[in-house]
Amino acid sequence: MSIHGITEADISNYLLNTPGFFERHAELLASVQLTSPHGHRAVSLQERQMEMLRERIKGLEHKIIEMIRNGQDNLSIYDRMHQWTMRLLLTADAAQLPQVLLDDLKQRFQVPQAVLRLWGVDESQAGLPAAQAVSDDLKAFASSLTLPYCGANAGFEASGWFDAAAGVQSMAMVPLRREGEDSAFGLLVLGSPDPTRYAAQMGTEFLSRIGEVASAALQRLLARG
Repeated sequence: MSIHGITEADISNYLLNTPGFFERHAELLASVQLTSPHGHRAVSLQERQMEMLRERIKGLEHKIIEMIRNGQDNLSIYDRMHQWTMRLLLTADAAQLPQVLLDDLKQRFQVPQAVLRLWGVDESQAGLPAAQAVSDDLKAFASSLTLPYCGANAGFEASGWFDAAAGVQSMAMVPLRREGEDSAFGLLVLGSPDPTRYAAQMGTEFLSRIGEVASAALQRLLARG
């Protein structure tokens, strides 16, 4: 829009580059009328600025509330993780570790289903449910995972380990390995009837920490050498 060759950009540039204009013409600020976004009534420039300021304050309040809520959630997760780790450390009988790990994990983190398989265990632990045989393909798949897998239950071999496999819509598979080694010695699998619980786009950092703690605890069951 232009008036006699003067455009809105020209006016804007003039006002930006002439800070003393409104000092010399202070009466203009009081007479400027703007449309309020609330009811489309006419308000003064000062009123509009106050409305904008209030909206910004509300936006900041919402962000602060969200930050506090996220902080509380993170603290709760940290506390549950700590308690789960302590439970594993206090389990004196290594043979009880797999069941303690699974039961406590399900209880503390509301995981509907969780199963575990280990290979390369010591002969004295070969009778454990977690030491049941798995295919070489499954072992290779577990070793290929650099991060936990999250996604739909697409008929993976590991999905057949659940007691109620038909009800599992999404699952997470967490490889277990010794620190510094590429080959996995086990796989922790979590399942949920909620198809969005373990979505492909979700972050896996927390699951990775779960895997690290589980790996450290379960190494007590492995054959030495």
